Amino acid sequence: MTARLHALCFDANDPTRLAAFWADFLGWERTDDPRDGIVLLPSDDTGFRMRFVAAEGPKEGPNQMHFDLTSTSLEDQQQVVERALGLGGRHIDIGQRPEEGHVVLADPEGNEFCVIAPGNSFLADCGFVGALASDGSQEVGYFWSKALDWPLVWDQDEETAIRSPHGGPKVTWGGPPVRTKTGRNRLHFDLAPPADGDQQAEVDRLVSLGAKRIDTGADAGAGVGIAMVDPDGNEFCVLTPR
Repeated sequence: MTARLHALCFDANDPTRLAAFWADFLGWERTDDPRDGIVLLPSDDTGFRMRFVAAEGPKEGPNQMHFDLTSTSLEDQQQVVERALGLGGRHIDIGQRPEEGHVVLADPEGNEFCVIAPGNSFLADCGFVGALASDGSQEVGYFWSKALDWPLVWDQDEETAIRSPHGGPKVTWGGPPVRTKTGRNRLHFDLAPPADGDQQAEVDRLVSLGAKRIDTGADAGAGVGIAMVDPDGNEFCVLTPR
């Protein structure tokens, strides 16, 4: 048994406001968990929750990871964009070209996401949350495939992608060049230990795959887990069994 992807965690200056944006935009239910804090529960096949925790300091540069959201028509794409803007999102320019067809937006705290044009074959069998698109190496794609026991669904030209056997979004890594990391990632994974609840055994397994345990000066995830980084230095947390 391996760990499962429990949550995508957002570090937020205003967790309540950011959670409200994503809850309204995605149509996910909000719940306040005594241990996890502000949590959104998926209303589709996404397969993991979203968690929002308080963080200090401004966002530093582009996120390592962002949502690619699908659309069914040009009209649908425009409606998705308008809904995001109406809730507090905004257009941003990251050097995208008009012919690429996707619209790049940011949430109220500047976290980037894309609304992909209809007809994208790579995301054809995915839901609205089509992918978590990540900046990262081929090595880190291999790491997460083994860490989550998710098969590789793409492995070409050092670009990789994995997907849960149960469906849901793909997680992709774009290969080189990989941006130099400038600070703690605003978005990071929370992993739940295997069913047997052996947190330390799971940490040891992840270390054997190339992860490292880190000292953050306090427990990760507001005291609920062990802080680690993957082979590219991206933070994640292995949660303490309940």
